[in-house]
Amino acid sequence: MSVPWSGGGLPPAAEQRIAEARRSGTWSSALSTGEFTAIRSVGFEPVGQAMGSAVYHVGRSGQYWGYYDCLYLGAGFPLSGAPGPVALSGEGAPAGALVQVFDDARRTALHRLAAECTALGGDGVVAAELTMAPFPSQPNCLEFKVIGTAVRARGDVRSPHPFTCHLDGQGFAKLVSGGWVPVELLVGMSIGVRHDDFGTRSQALSWNNTEVGAWSELVGDVRADARRQLELQGLRRGGDGVILADGNLRVWREACMRASRFGAEGEDHVAESTMVGTTIARFEAGARRPPTLAVMPLGRRGERLRRRLAAVESSPYGDPAESERLAAELSDLGEQG
Repeated sequence: MSVPWSGGGLPPAAEQRIAEARRSGTWSSALSTGEFTAIRSVGFEPVGQAMGSAVYHVGRSGQYWGYYDCLYLGAGFPLSGAPGPVALSGEGAPAGALVQVFDDARRTALHRLAAECTALGGDGVVAAELTMAPFPSQPNCLEFKVIGTAVRARGDVRSPHPFTCHLDGQGFAKLVSGGWVPVELLVGMSIGVRHDDFGTRSQALSWNNTEVGAWSELVGDVRADARRQLELQGLRRGGDGVILADGNLRVWREACMRASRFGAEGEDHVAESTMVGTTIARFEAGARRPPTLAVMPLGRRGERLRRRLAAVESSPYGDPAESERLAAELSDLGEQG
């Protein structure tokens, strides 16, 4: 018999799984051998898999009973030559309500992931993977799920809030070794709607090779808005930067509700951009010791390194990573780059 759950705290199934792990003293994770070794090399230990999920019903609401309002005043006049705007969720368009629903669902799933991490005695979650999928047999419902491996820092100092990040074991170890810590897994999302006005239809149906400017503007504005939302979330979480994990763009057509209001036919194009990333913050664990050379350089190595660095920086095909590596070697030699 299942235990009734109010929706607060851990789900009963999660409590039972964590209790069993405590009794047995064992833990499980999806980490590879390399990830496990990398995490331990920076002072962390895995304590078990953690998961958070939430199923949300997503219904229509608002004016015209829908989120995809193009806000185009000429929608009822098919031959209107005035260009339509891009109605962006991040700028107050009705689609903002739908983005808010998705954001609430993701936050609920992430909150439950963090709660499981804390119950396992962890300080954060690495390799967190966030997915969104239709709930079986219920097309208006979506399941938001995030799963990863909870880790705990060796020592007595505990983090007040568990971190969550998409980075795998090696990526997390490199981040910590470089003086950075993950803060939170974030999702920046934007939905934009643009009416297919007369000019747009003319370009799309042209016999010539030509850019459909309205659609280029739509996808460009939506991507820019999603990136802006991600950056704003990172700032609110106190991060110094965001490491991107993934980006996705969907474009489809919708019947224009504004045109139908006037008894006319029309279509809108809808673009949805989603960007996933982890906000990170810099930390200092004390004064860094000056690097030491494992091999004593022979000859005029500094001069050769400077020539190679100048060649890389002057080349239009120069590799920034190679430039940084050469500059670091010069720094170790006490030379000026």
